[in-house]
Amino acid sequence: MSTPSIRAASVKDVATAAGVSLGTVSNVLNRPDRVSAATRERVERAMVDLGFVRNESARQLRAGTSRTLAYVMLDAGNPFFTDVAQGIEAAAEAAGLSLVLCNSGQLAARESRHLDLFQQQRVQGLLVTPIDPESPTLGAVRDRGTPLVIVDRTRDDTTFCSVAVDDVLGGRLAIEHLLDRGHTRVAFVGGPLGIGQVRDRLQGARLAWADAGLPVDDLTVVITDSLDVDAGRGAGQRLAGLPSARRPTAAFCANDMTALGLLQQAISSGTRVPEQLAIVGYDDIQFAAAAAVPLTSVRQPRVELGRAAAALLIDEAGNDGHEHQQVVFTPELVARESTRT
Repeated sequence: MSTPSIRAASVKDVATAAGVSLGTVSNVLNRPDRVSAATRERVERAMVDLGFVRNESARQLRAGTSRTLAYVMLDAGNPFFTDVAQGIEAAAEAAGLSLVLCNSGQLAARESRHLDLFQQQRVQGLLVTPIDPESPTLGAVRDRGTPLVIVDRTRDDTTFCSVAVDDVLGGRLAIEHLLDRGHTRVAFVGGPLGIGQVRDRLQGARLAWADAGLPVDDLTVVITDSLDVDAGRGAGQRLAGLPSARRPTAAFCANDMTALGLLQQAISSGTRVPEQLAIVGYDDIQFAAAAAVPLTSVRQPRVELGRAAAALLIDEAGNDGHEHQQVVFTPELVARESTRT
């Protein structure tokens, strides 16, 4: 015997139960200030009694847009981006909007598919940490009328809002910190160089190195294929294989995940941190302070970065007089046991 289907309560059912017109129910849902408190309470009680759930998809179809923002993050496995997403979500929730998250996994084709899908769904606006902030794909999104804010990246022009951190300064802070502790054999670990932040952090490191009057070649550069724990472990093995006279006594890693991998490799091989190898990371994710040897890191205001990006997007989506802004936060170095001697 087949199970009878259960029909969801409709707006008409609510109107009948509350003894009001369809227009009154619509006002309660969309313009509650136009309905008296007593009538609104009667309609809301009918909704509860009937188990009414608003058909948001139908509303979006009529309006031509949704009350949803979408964030295409670069790497869902990196806690930095989930912290950024928390800030975006907080701002979205305060504005009465919902947030959808997805992950490009550092793949351009996947990033493009996500952007296309969200445009088809008529999201109110898009946030993206792009693989290439100069990609014409981003311009195509803008030209189709979907507001878009670039997160944790900058562009060479001002045609988009963007929120980022001064990564050149961050690289300087890391190297200056190691130089202040007497290290003159230092390695930069990170990659690939196709990632703008890696290039900027390396640039900052080299500028600080040059300002100290040290030979450029004395800064060892280890380029990795990714910015994860495995890459850090592999970099640690490469550094350990160098002749003792050239082996760095300190390393600046382009992010904390790489630094944590380097730290793991050092501990497992018997290298004392920081006595034999001082380590600086970047991002200051939660795991940095909780590591076996708490990690010195260049802190980015991750949640604030996400909140600011969402605020720009919400303004762009709802303000005809919106002007694009390029917000740049200042990083700070947080010293912990991994560099204390």
